[in-house]
Amino acid sequence: MGSSLLILAPITGVIGLLFAVYLSFKVKKEEPGNEKMKEIANYIYEGAMAFLIREYKTLSVFMAIVILAISILINIQTAIAFLFGGLFSAGAGYFGMKVATKANVRTANAAQKGQNKALEVAFSGGAAAGMYVAGFGLLGVGIFYYIFKDVNIITGFGFGASSIALFARVGGGIYTKAADVGADLVGKIEKEIPEDDPRNPAVIADNVGDNVGDVAGMGADLFESYCSSIISAIVLGSAVYAGGEGAFYALFLAASGIIASIIGALFVKGGKNQNPQKALKNGTYIGSILVLILGGVLSYFVFKGDLTPFYAVASGIVAGALIGQITEVYTSADYKHVKKIAKQSETGAATTIISGLAVGMYSTALPVIFIAIAILLAFYLTGGTSNPEMVAKGLYGVALSAVGMLSTTGLTVAVDAYGPIADNAGGIAEMAGLPKSVREVTDTLDSVGNTTAAIAKGFAIGSAALTALSLFASFSQAVGLNSIDLLNPMVLIGLIIGGMIPYLFAAMAMEAVGKAAFEMIEEVRRQFKEIPGIMEGKNKPDYKKCVDISTIEALKQMLLPGILAVVIPILIGIILGKEALGGLIAGSVVTGLLIAIQMSNSGGAWDNAKKYIETGKHGGKGSEAHAAAVIGDTVGDPFKDTAGPAMNILIKLIAIVSLLFAPVIVKYGGILLKIL
Repeated sequence: MGSSLLILAPITGVIGLLFAVYLSFKVKKEEPGNEKMKEIANYIYEGAMAFLIREYKTLSVFMAIVILAISILINIQTAIAFLFGGLFSAGAGYFGMKVATKANVRTANAAQKGQNKALEVAFSGGAAAGMYVAGFGLLGVGIFYYIFKDVNIITGFGFGASSIALFARVGGGIYTKAADVGADLVGKIEKEIPEDDPRNPAVIADNVGDNVGDVAGMGADLFESYCSSIISAIVLGSAVYAGGEGAFYALFLAASGIIASIIGALFVKGGKNQNPQKALKNGTYIGSILVLILGGVLSYFVFKGDLTPFYAVASGIVAGALIGQITEVYTSADYKHVKKIAKQSETGAATTIISGLAVGMYSTALPVIFIAIAILLAFYLTGGTSNPEMVAKGLYGVALSAVGMLSTTGLTVAVDAYGPIADNAGGIAEMAGLPKSVREVTDTLDSVGNTTAAIAKGFAIGSAALTALSLFASFSQAVGLNSIDLLNPMVLIGLIIGGMIPYLFAAMAMEAVGKAAFEMIEEVRRQFKEIPGIMEGKNKPDYKKCVDISTIEALKQMLLPGILAVVIPILIGIILGKEALGGLIAGSVVTGLLIAIQMSNSGGAWDNAKKYIETGKHGGKGSEAHAAAVIGDTVGDPFKDTAGPAMNILIKLIAIVSLLFAPVIVKYGGILLKIL
């Protein structure tokens, strides 16, 4: 293929960014409401942006150390790519969150005119965040591959994106859940005041957390997933197709996804008596259908009539859609699983938690089966066989299925980020004392947002398994590892350690939320006790103190889990060798995938069970069932928004670190084996 045509990929990324800017201006033109609404929104905006800037300053030290290490151990070009991977990830999070914190108050104001207008504003904010993610991702990968044509250098870009994503996801998750837990347990349970009541000292921190965790954190998460899937396809495609067709197809498939996402976003419109969820699904389905059409056309022309790569793409898109649907079945109040948790809440918090855990565990089965089928189809439909040369071709097909699953990342982030915007809008409506009808509109949008957020996490988790497998294949080629022998003790050691890492990581993330939430609960209780007139509405709480607690604790607690995810695979490779590291990657993928699905879906189900009860079912607000459901939701918060979704970044980060440092491991690895 003509290498000059590769420039079209980053140009398409720029088109995505321009569409994001257009949507940002569209949101900004909307009226923000009265002075009280603007004051509250400004508190949220300033808290969110202050946290993000402090987070990036903290991470700059980590980035500097890694840049120096890559420059010495690998080369300066890869170090530069790593830097830009981190910068572009930060940029996607920063600009996405900026528009989200402008859209929240405008959605609240629009809700006074009805659901359709509120949906339009909230989705425009979410779509802007989504297009920043996809635009920066394709621009970064595309431009570095166009300039260097070196798969090792773009792997450095992916490492930068993965590193920032992990810290952003964990840091944002700790922040938002510390505030959420503190606000719920003291406000709802102890003081029996409504959610987002302005008398609650943690209410601003809670709304800030929606942005830093669910917009910036999720944006960085899917930015990393998107980039890693494209990079793994380029790496394997370059090995299979010497003429560059493999890399070309992966990049242009991603480019077609941006165009499809823009068109799909234009079809998300509310209508008379139309469920917001149906409107969001319409846009997603249109985007996916367009990618299927464009992917088939591209496959025909790039591979001279060969449609087998397109079949792999189709398997990924279909698997993603099925995983999204299954996620909805297990996390939406429209289905029996969430209703069962709500029913179990009538007998207390213990049965709420037991049933929620069971739902999450059940929910792992079908997604894993769909992922397995997608791998099988992608591998064999692209010509994969046991022949070593054909294995690489089949694994390229697996990588393409991941690209297909994430091709409409712009839309996936859009329907995810729309949720916290609607949630914030409800909080602003409550705090500003807007009519009850406004809160009813925002609650409807927020409830849909909980399900769409769970679906987005399903896409990210599903693609993580496919991408990690592709990166593992690339690592195996780089270190000359033709097979994994389970009778080799080093492989078994690596496998066991790899299986343990997601548990260790999840435990650290959960404990971090617990520590931060403890500080928050103590502070909220102190303010209710020591500041006179809060409950009567005569004095304002000290919102800033609660924001500071979440910020400080999140930044302090996020570093160790992120550093371990980078350091452990390098140490295993150096000490135990490439076979052990291969086992480590395999073990982390298996347990990380299952933990991710179970935690995300348990948390989503608990959350929607609480909201289902709040509609008046099983006693409604203030009932014993509601109190039990709030506790279930509180347990589920770090499950679904901190530990669970960070797993998919973790397993890819382990694989991409192993791939990037493969030359070092080949040269210096297996120190213990040499001693023995």
